Amino acid sequence: MPDPADATVFFVGNATMIIRSHGFTLLTDPNFLHQGQRAHLGWGLSTRRRTEPAMKVTELPPLDLVVLSHMHGDHWDRIARNGLDKDLPIVTTRHAAARLRRQGFYHAVGLEPWEYHHERHGDGTLTVTATPARHAPGSANSLMPPVMGSVLDFAHAGEVDLRLHISGDTIMDDCLSEIPRRFPDIDVGIVHLGGTRILGLTVTMDGAQGVEWLRLIQPESALPVHYDDYAAFASPLRDFQQHVRGAGLSHLVHYLMRGETYRLPVRQSGVRPHRHVPGMG
Repeated sequence: MPDPADATVFFVGNATMIIRSHGFTLLTDPNFLHQGQRAHLGWGLSTRRRTEPAMKVTELPPLDLVVLSHMHGDHWDRIARNGLDKDLPIVTTRHAAARLRRQGFYHAVGLEPWEYHHERHGDGTLTVTATPARHAPGSANSLMPPVMGSVLDFAHAGEVDLRLHISGDTIMDDCLSEIPRRFPDIDVGIVHLGGTRILGLTVTMDGAQGVEWLRLIQPESALPVHYDDYAAFASPLRDFQQHVRGAGLSHLVHYLMRGETYRLPVRQSGVRPHRHVPGMG
């Protein structure tokens, strides 16, 4: 049985996290631009960073894997492209994987929704399953890069004892409804917020949608990320906090500040304790 003290999330900033569990060290959505630098969003659009990441790319620990939700400049930037080991496996969308391979990251793995990638360390395993996401409403979605959420299943001796779900950059949409049917027992839900506004459209969840997502996914606990870091983010963290309080869900949410570490709840003997959530099932 893995030591629960070894399962942690370190929040670098934006959607960038270092996740450690079962002998694996993962990096998510690597974004190391400095405060004042601009992230490129395509179609000639960019947004200025308001915050400083909690570490530099050169300060990263040895990594086993990168999980990349999609190819936008606030999730994969020029500093990551130039600073990360080209031999790293990067699990992402097929669209992003093709672009990464052109950049020399030949071990990029492209997934469609519900496809998965499997890694092993001794008797510990990690399975990354791509989940649906939608980055813009209506026909505007075709102008955005394809995006995925991800379920991370950490297992010991064949038994899953830690399951994380990362929303990716998405708005609330019917395509998400299949996630809790396939994965009804999420230990920690990591929700991308910000209410990002591009050309007058909201393309990531704001505070109200973040609470809708909690009600849909029903995680045992939740961590908000992807907030307040860029000028394009129109919904500050306090917006989400207000909606969480109003929904009676404050006991679910841990607010992890940049540079802080959250200890992940590894299940004992694979058992997930039931917790009643107001307004949920």
